[in-house]
Amino acid sequence: MNEKLIEISRRLLVNCLGLKSGEHFLVVTDDTRKDLAAALCQAGQQLEAEAVLMVMKERTKSGEEPPAPVAAAMSAANVVVCATQHSLTHTEARKDAAAAGARLATMPGITEDMFLEGAIAADYLQVKALTEQVTELLTPSRQVRIEKDGHVLEFSIEGRSGIPSTGLYLEPGQSGNLPSGEAYIAPVEGTASGQIRIDGSVAGIGKLSQPLLLTLEQGRLVKAEGGEEGSRLLKLLGDGDGRQLAEFGIGTNNKARITGVVLEDEKVYGTIHVAFGSNHTFGGVINAGVHLDCVTGRPDVYLDDQMIMKQGELQL
Repeated sequence: MNEKLIEISRRLLVNCLGLKSGEHFLVVTDDTRKDLAAALCQAGQQLEAEAVLMVMKERTKSGEEPPAPVAAAMSAANVVVCATQHSLTHTEARKDAAAAGARLATMPGITEDMFLEGAIAADYLQVKALTEQVTELLTPSRQVRIEKDGHVLEFSIEGRSGIPSTGLYLEPGQSGNLPSGEAYIAPVEGTASGQIRIDGSVAGIGKLSQPLLLTLEQGRLVKAEGGEEGSRLLKLLGDGDGRQLAEFGIGTNNKARITGVVLEDEKVYGTIHVAFGSNHTFGGVINAGVHLDCVTGRPDVYLDDQMIMKQGELQL
């Protein structure tokens, strides 16, 4: 086994999740990520935790629930890491585990390269400070406007709370992605209208070969122009609530790179992302069984008509 992976895993478990000797530590994975999951489990064993590895069948899409035995084990553990192909972040299993007091990190699409380079190597105290600063801007705001390449998308966030994904989950019930670095919020359902150009990547598709132009009406994605990848996005979301705007997020990790894996891409400083599908786990009301993020770079962003991002640079 790659000793460097184990070393990085050990550092991550201590610094980001505060894993201690004797704690119950669960690694959830699927057949696509067993090697990385094994390194995490072995690192937990070296830290003298009660480390358990559970391998499930690969989910068909992000936001799909894990099997009941996995969900139960997540809620029973002190610390949980989900190293999987598709995201368990926006699932009832993750929400229930956090409510039960687990400290939990989800790693959808995690790669060995991401461990050895890029976003995992960030200074997470610095990431935490910036993420919390951006979150404090989102929470009291009422309206978001995103402008890029002559296209404008607007929606309400009134009454919704911003959520910091800092990469540090040291208190019971804290959870988020690793690698991390984003502030995000659930838009008010039914309020989004306009267009946004997506030029980075899309969950389930990867790095885009050409930009997508997404059109939203009354909070719903009604058109995705951009060839075959636009058609794939609509197919992945389905015809139901999967097409509802679910999330708006701002990347805050200056070590993250656009790789085609949304786990890292949506954390890149200078990007924002919108997601469609479920948001009931972080303040919204949509439970669609799917959650797909779409990343775009260097936009202008306004909160209540005040510019907070100019061509990707935060104006703090």
